[in-house]
Amino acid sequence: MRVKLGWHRRESAQSPLLRFLQRWLINTAAVMVAASVLPGIRYDSLVGLLVAGLVRGVLNALERPLLLLLSFPLVVLTLGLFTLVINALMLYFVGQVVKSFHVETFWAAFWGGLLISVVTLILNTLTGSGERRIDLRTPSARPGPPRDPPGSGPIIDV
Repeated sequence: MRVKLGWHRRESAQSPLLRFLQRWLINTAAVMVAASVLPGIRYDSLVGLLVAGLVRGVLNALERPLLLLLSFPLVVLTLGLFTLVINALMLYFVGQVVKSFHVETFWAAFWGGLLISVVTLILNTLTGSGERRIDLRTPSARPGPPRDPPGSGPIIDV
């Protein structure tokens, strides 16, 4: 059995508000996981966590594309690893802007950004949300002429 792994863009029938709320909750859950696992990231209240998730989502939607464009040579030179630094800087910035959400060091932000990305990918895959989705598909039987069973082809004697 062969398994095909592929990325594809999925059109959603959900309303824009529902998609926004789902992305916000997934982002907030990922930030909560990072805050509970990593010692340098913490939040004071649930409201602070929700605001941090919202601010991080807005920054990802608006500022991240601009930062990736401006740092494109570094991203290419480091084979994409500089995007981890961009994620860390954005998370560190969220910790500076939201007073009840704290990111103590750059390295906490670095590992937090990495963990948040992985958790977000997993949650988007499980819920089927987001613009992209990973699908594992087995190839289906192709329509067309029937194939001969193995061993029924021409016989060659030597």
